[in-house]
Amino acid sequence: MKPPKIGNGLPFHPKDTRPHPTQQAPRVLSATGAGDEHPLYTGRHFLIQREAESNERGTKKILASKWGLTVAETADFSTEGLNEENLRGADALIYSELGITLLGVEDERAYLLQSLDSDYFIAPEKVVYVPDHIPVQPDQLSTWGIQASGVIDSRYTGSGIRVAVLDTGFDTGHPDFTGREISTSSFVPNEPVQDRHGHGTHCIGVACGSSSENGLRYGVALHAHIFAGKVLSDGGSGAQSWVLNGITWAAKNGCKVISLSLGTPVFPGQAYDIAYERAARFARSNGAVLVAAAGNQSNRSRDRYSPVASPADCPSILAVAALDENLTIANFSNREINPSGKVDIAGPGVDIHSAWPMPERYRTLSGTSMATPHVAGILAFLFEKHPNATPTEIEQELAKLAKHLPIAAKDAGAGLCIAP
Repeated sequence: MKPPKIGNGLPFHPKDTRPHPTQQAPRVLSATGAGDEHPLYTGRHFLIQREAESNERGTKKILASKWGLTVAETADFSTEGLNEENLRGADALIYSELGITLLGVEDERAYLLQSLDSDYFIAPEKVVYVPDHIPVQPDQLSTWGIQASGVIDSRYTGSGIRVAVLDTGFDTGHPDFTGREISTSSFVPNEPVQDRHGHGTHCIGVACGSSSENGLRYGVALHAHIFAGKVLSDGGSGAQSWVLNGITWAAKNGCKVISLSLGTPVFPGQAYDIAYERAARFARSNGAVLVAAAGNQSNRSRDRYSPVASPADCPSILAVAALDENLTIANFSNREINPSGKVDIAGPGVDIHSAWPMPERYRTLSGTSMATPHVAGILAFLFEKHPNATPTEIEQELAKLAKHLPIAAKDAGAGLCIAP
């Protein structure tokens, strides 16, 4: 099957999702242990330079002159959002900042290029999802996470800090966010930033929301500048390149915190994704800290443990586990199994009350997706407190402030995130 060209739209359930024969396809398991039919790959590929230093001129010469491909470059887009709608008919997109190129060519052609030039290797583009759906509890005005993490007692609000939440978008008309400073961009072809799924609005509410209509606070960084990037479709899935577009957009716009409550399951022994790691390093070089959901594929009550998901397993991204109100590890929360996929910290992630697209307005959800924006909001506090600190210094302070728990580090990292 010929893969979709870049800019022509990506089917969310491609017929052929098999990896290259040299790669082992992981079996995706849900929290219940049942087989999951979600595809793992889009049918497109990344051409990755072995040296991180970008050489877009050389790459473009090979692709355009030798292979006759139509090539676009992210360097043509500064701080504006790069949506594939703007790249109609392109065969390849060079990520000028990352040393990688997205290819919309047949498998055989992509792997032939790798065999002819030792400076590059090929990796399949992943399909990315909202983490496994955790059953919604009856809605209750629970703000236990805000209290347990010390947010309610902190004098910080995230004022002046840009926080990016890359997810299913945002309900731009939600009344709880009236008057807030909000920047938006959609990286999903043919879909506006408006959240018709709900997951993105919920995560933004936890990271940067304020109070519900009856005055109970549910958000952490209530004065932060919100950057809502839509990288997953209204159906809750998307292409890995859309996430990369969102990360580079956030970094170029000066976001100090980038929150990713999304991912793709990995199998034991699988290495971290180079494309994500390159994007994370680029963002860190621009002063940002990235946090991502560890994933919800485990079922601890049945002794089933899954590795930290991608991209949370990248060395340059903090992986966040989920805790319940008793400060015990959530049944679904993934653990450190692979060498590159350690858990860095934990946050409140069970029965979390937050914003939801109107007219429902609020909903209570569980997942590492809910734990991640708690950490993102607290990171905004730390950047507000230490405006000249580096990402590494902020991460060290986050770990230092964490509440140590009687839980193994492979499950909860440094412990419960605590606000300064």
